[in-house]
Amino acid sequence: MMVGAADALAGLDAQRSRWAEAACALVSRDRLRDVLTGLVDIPSPTGDEAPLARHITATLESAGIESRTMYLDDRQANSWGRVRGDGSGPDLLLYAPIDTVTSGNAEEDLPWAGGSLRTDMLPRATTVDDYVLGLGASNPKGHAACVMVAGEAIRAAGIPLTGDLLLGFGAGGMPTNARPGVGNPRRNTGQGVGCSFLLEQGVWADFALIAKPGWTVSWEEVGLAWFEITVHGSHTYVGSRHRLPYQNPVALAGAVAARLEEWFPVYSRAHGDGLVLPQGMVANIRGGWERTASFTPENVRMMIDLRLSPRTTPIAAKRELVEAMRQIAADLGGIRIDVEQVLAIPGAGSDPQMWLCRKAIEAWEAVERAPHQEFHDASGATDANILRGRGIPTVRVGMPKVVDAPFEVDFAMGMNTVDLREAEKLTRYLIRVALDTVTRTLEEVGSY
Repeated sequence: MMVGAADALAGLDAQRSRWAEAACALVSRDRLRDVLTGLVDIPSPTGDEAPLARHITATLESAGIESRTMYLDDRQANSWGRVRGDGSGPDLLLYAPIDTVTSGNAEEDLPWAGGSLRTDMLPRATTVDDYVLGLGASNPKGHAACVMVAGEAIRAAGIPLTGDLLLGFGAGGMPTNARPGVGNPRRNTGQGVGCSFLLEQGVWADFALIAKPGWTVSWEEVGLAWFEITVHGSHTYVGSRHRLPYQNPVALAGAVAARLEEWFPVYSRAHGDGLVLPQGMVANIRGGWERTASFTPENVRMMIDLRLSPRTTPIAAKRELVEAMRQIAADLGGIRIDVEQVLAIPGAGSDPQMWLCRKAIEAWEAVERAPHQEFHDASGATDANILRGRGIPTVRVGMPKVVDAPFEVDFAMGMNTVDLREAEKLTRYLIRVALDTVTRTLEEVGSY
């Protein structure tokens, strides 16, 4: 055990402390690096996770863990494993998604992800001191590596479990529909489709812990609703704009987008409660013919993502947005704006007094030797909403974003960089939380 590890086991009884210590002793930074490198080096953009799922299954099997690859189609698949207990205690699912929203292919990712693909944006792991860089190295693959190594250590330590420890690795965890131009057979390749399928196919548990960024214990998070906004104007010709009625929907759409960006913080403040501070954003805008700059289209369309508090339904959010758009349309001279909801995933929460949440907080406080720090500004949505929505009490815990690396860290670099020291810390944390659950009786976890 590393220095200070005894403090991280504070609060456990003597037997569980010995079990946790034995499993944690099998965790090494080198093993985490090797596992993570294997994950990063296999591209897994949303819709094409099957090769990585097969790799995870093979890695778990080589560690003696019963494991399966679960296909959604011939290109998209989950992986999952099981360390069996004797059936007398609760089952716990440690879960992480495995897909990346960009592909690492310049033809697909550029220019939207930047002017060029940096080293961290490629599906090829590189190491700088204690940091591993590569596409998805932190989110989600670094978290998947921690789940894998935690499962390996518990299995290798030979600890007598009462409940099953399940390890789930889901395809389609990113907030995206099918990637265009790559022949995906289904539109619904993202938005938690792999997690949903995993549960539908019977991979179920009494509790779940999803490993995603954020070194805090979260028991609720936002959902999301997507809307297509259509701004109407007139289809006309540049040579006639001074002679005919002229209402350029491109210019109008720009004004609408600017007004929306002013409204989103108002919406956010109105719904900021609990652990969440839901945000909104105009994400893209489309209109006109790329082959000519001489004609305006009749309409321009834009997509917005509006995050949802667990206490706001998708239809309630839609009504708020429609009312905001009515006011914007009136302010802009009575223009026509249509609003269509095209996606809805409700936010969800779990009881903070339930067993796993209490135990996860106890473990966090033991590691930090300080009271648990709740974050009250969360606006990221994950497969935790799928797990909670299906009725599995779920907490979310993960590594902090890298901020003090010896290189500049922007959004993409934060997604694509993992600090192995933090990975080691999270892995040991997962071991403690898991062993404090899957070595209990059903009566213990039900009465806590």
